[in-house]
Amino acid sequence: MKVTTIMQFILGLIVCNGHVVICGPLYGNETDRLSLLEFKNAIRLDPKQSLMSWNDSTHFCSWEGVHCEMKNPQRVTSLNLTNRGLVGQISLSLGNLTFLKHLFLPTNRFTGEIPSSLGQLHRLQNLYLSNNTLQGRIPSLANCSNLKALWLDRNKLVGKIPTDLPPSLQMLQLSVNNLTGTIPAFLANITALNQFNIAFNNIEGNIPDEIANLPDLHILNAGSNQLTGRFQRAILNLSTLVFLNIGQNRLSGEVPSNLGTSLPNLQSLALANNFFDGNIPSSLINASKMHILDISGNNFTGPVPRSIGKLSELTWLNLEFNQLQARNKQDWEFMDSLTNCSKLRAFSVEGNHLEGYIPSSLSNLSSQLQNLYLGRNQLAGGFPSGIANLPNLIVLGMNNNRFTGVVPQWLGTLKNLQILGLAGNIFTGFIPSSLSNLSQLTYLLLDSNQFVGLIPPSLGNLQGLEILNISNNNLHGGAPKEIFRIPTLRQIYLSHNNIDGQLPTDIGNAKQLTNLELSSNRLSGDIPSTLGECASLQDIKLDWNIFSGSIPTTFSKISSLRILSLSHNNLTGSIPVSLGNLQYLEQLDLSFNHLEGEVPETGIFKNVTDLRIDGNDGLCGGALELHLMACSVVPSNSTKHRLFFVLKVVIPIVCVVSLTVVILVILFCRGKHKRKSMSSPSFGRNYPQVSFNDIARATEGFSVSSLIGRGRYGTVYQGKLFQDGNYVAIKVFNLEIRGGQKSFIAECHALKNVRHRNLLPILTACSSIDSNGNDFKALVYEFMPRGDLHRLLYSTQDYESSLDLMHITVAQRLSIVVDVADALEYLHHNNHGTIVHCDMKPSNILLDDTMTAHVGDFGLARFIVDRAVSSLDESYATSSIAINGTIGYVAPECATGGHVSTASDVYSFGIVLLEIFLRKRPTDDMFNDGLNIVKFVEMNFPANISQIVEPELLQDEPEFPEEPPVTMKEDGLDCLTSVLNIGLRCTKQSPGERPNMKEVAAELHGIKEAYLRGY
Repeated sequence: MKVTTIMQFILGLIVCNGHVVICGPLYGNETDRLSLLEFKNAIRLDPKQSLMSWNDSTHFCSWEGVHCEMKNPQRVTSLNLTNRGLVGQISLSLGNLTFLKHLFLPTNRFTGEIPSSLGQLHRLQNLYLSNNTLQGRIPSLANCSNLKALWLDRNKLVGKIPTDLPPSLQMLQLSVNNLTGTIPAFLANITALNQFNIAFNNIEGNIPDEIANLPDLHILNAGSNQLTGRFQRAILNLSTLVFLNIGQNRLSGEVPSNLGTSLPNLQSLALANNFFDGNIPSSLINASKMHILDISGNNFTGPVPRSIGKLSELTWLNLEFNQLQARNKQDWEFMDSLTNCSKLRAFSVEGNHLEGYIPSSLSNLSSQLQNLYLGRNQLAGGFPSGIANLPNLIVLGMNNNRFTGVVPQWLGTLKNLQILGLAGNIFTGFIPSSLSNLSQLTYLLLDSNQFVGLIPPSLGNLQGLEILNISNNNLHGGAPKEIFRIPTLRQIYLSHNNIDGQLPTDIGNAKQLTNLELSSNRLSGDIPSTLGECASLQDIKLDWNIFSGSIPTTFSKISSLRILSLSHNNLTGSIPVSLGNLQYLEQLDLSFNHLEGEVPETGIFKNVTDLRIDGNDGLCGGALELHLMACSVVPSNSTKHRLFFVLKVVIPIVCVVSLTVVILVILFCRGKHKRKSMSSPSFGRNYPQVSFNDIARATEGFSVSSLIGRGRYGTVYQGKLFQDGNYVAIKVFNLEIRGGQKSFIAECHALKNVRHRNLLPILTACSSIDSNGNDFKALVYEFMPRGDLHRLLYSTQDYESSLDLMHITVAQRLSIVVDVADALEYLHHNNHGTIVHCDMKPSNILLDDTMTAHVGDFGLARFIVDRAVSSLDESYATSSIAINGTIGYVAPECATGGHVSTASDVYSFGIVLLEIFLRKRPTDDMFNDGLNIVKFVEMNFPANISQIVEPELLQDEPEFPEEPPVTMKEDGLDCLTSVLNIGLRCTKQSPGERPNMKEVAAELHGIKEAYLRGY
């Protein structure tokens, strides 16, 4: 009997496409067990050890993620391995789980194609494969006659939308893929369809007329595709629609006048960035539940409907960059009606044709308003007093209008302001000193007005300021040294004023400075040599002043310099030869000074089209194209003079040159030895080979337009390097900075053998020679379109760009901290050895287009071997750089010279966690006199956490993104309490009291899952 059973089972095995697949065994539950084991065998990496329980010691129905029906024989009905970080392919064997109803494999790193065998699961109801890297076409699922939800979004699927989807389908989610073709008319057969999302693909054509046959469609999202034609009137038959997004396409013509009447249940309408024209349909007021209305970036004309305020539920109203008009009191009545929108948080009419004075009803807009964009119109009158009644403003854009008068002191009471744009108006009077009270301000844009007086030194109190632009005004006095002490300042524009005196030597403190423009002022004295300490500078414009003295040789230390303009001053002396060593220098203007001596012939001096030196009568030599006189060194043709020349000039020069050659030979030999010991690690054959020339072409010659970031050891560019045409991020290391070479090698060692969905994916490395024969090192990463977490928390897109609410939900923040925790758990506990990141902070956490977090920048990473730090060599491991990090995030034991350990990463992670939920930097002004972010949370924990977390987190997240938030339930506060408690435990003073990242990650996963279940 036993032999017969074995033979019957063997007969049930067949080979399908090279895989052993159980197609028809006699005992179904044994089929399920072997199918699951086949699935496990296809997994190459299980970072969370989710499949550890999948063994013979327990029944397969007790394996993690597996659920079976209770009756005998027990059969698998559900497989849920959501967000386990699994790497591998989805096995064909899952097609043998014939009782399977629910398959959840989202947020992993599955590759390959979706198994066609899944199409045989006729009991399957839910198929979730979102957020993986699946490729190929969508297989036929026609036989899955009970399928209700199909989620394949955020993959790399290609081909067309299938035309044989089962009619039982209710939710079809295909967004963020590479799908092509058109929307099939076959969709009309899926009459139960409730949600249809194909956003961010390459779908062409238009929405088919047959879509009108979907009586229960609530969500239609076809945004960010290649749709053409007019607004499809068939959409008007979908009276059940709640969410409609057809923005970011190529649609044109007028929007139907009865849009709001036909779609009365709309809560979110997005038509942005198309070519729609005509008037805004006044019928929109019939969609009384509307929360989000975005019609920006079109050609709408006429006035804004005066009754738009009847949409009393509006939270987001974006009308920017159209041709809308307001020329009289009647046209402005829409502003009066908006006072009914008590929940409005963002409002933009930027880039239209609004004229005249802003109505006083502006003061009655919602007190919840955070973003107000009025720029690029023809608005006039004094500074609108009604803005004083909008205490929660984060962004105020009034640029490029015709406002006049003084800027009031009360503006300094808007404590939440982060971006203030008043440029391009006719404001007069003094710059209000009260602006120094805006402690969260990051952009202060006051240029192109008629301000007078001094630059307030108190602006130096804005310790988070990144851009200061006060150019094109009538300011006088000196440039306050206080502003150069702002640690975050990246760009200073003070050109075209009457600023005088000497430039303070404190300018050397502005280490993050990339742009310094002081042209057309009356600055005098020497150019401070300390300017050379600003190693991040790219543009220096000091032309049209009265600077004297020589050109500082310290400029040669600014290796990132691209533009240097010193023309029309009183500079003397010679041109420093070292300027020719600046390999990124694109423009050099030294014209109209009193320079003399020989013009160098290296670097920028060889490209005369980018060099301006005219108006300096004492210059000679240089490239032939400059047409300068040769530099004469022989004073006379007489023998006496020739002998004098040989004795006094030639022989000393020969001696110096000979000595120099000897020294160079010695240094070269040492350099060769050093290079040999510091050779770059090999990334192996699986990584594409790229050269310096490839990277130079991809970044358009390392142009400023390609620049996206800068770190302590390198510059980051975006470019298209490979044939797939996708952008990549290219980190070019500055090898002239001490530690730059070692940082490159440390990052290579850290990344070449690690793979995790929450680590910044590295594509290849380049160790080559640049066009000048110098060493060149670069790393190529996947491009992260949402930038870094610091930018997300504290800044927006350019203040003139599209509306950006900077709203981050509780769920998104939980996902970010879970992602980072998973990355650190992997680094600390992976099979390749323990890696300590050593510089965990928001700017090193990158976000992709799905808001998935990726940890990057491993330039300070350390390997731990037998509890000791291991790096490239012993001296590097024990050098001072090993205890370097970023102020505010460094663990106490590291700041005092202690050993690097995984516990120091845990501490930094804890600081980042607290920062994310408080939205306060650990270096915030409020943290002084012994108070820091950890003590601040401890003092308020747990009774007063609602007083310290970011206020917007105290509102519940809606079921749909377009719904308004409501007051958070008690469960939500419990979630925040649990998260902050983890942050406090991670930041204990003693390393031994902190949990490890495996414990932290597990707890955060539990908190996140509990939160999502309850909401």
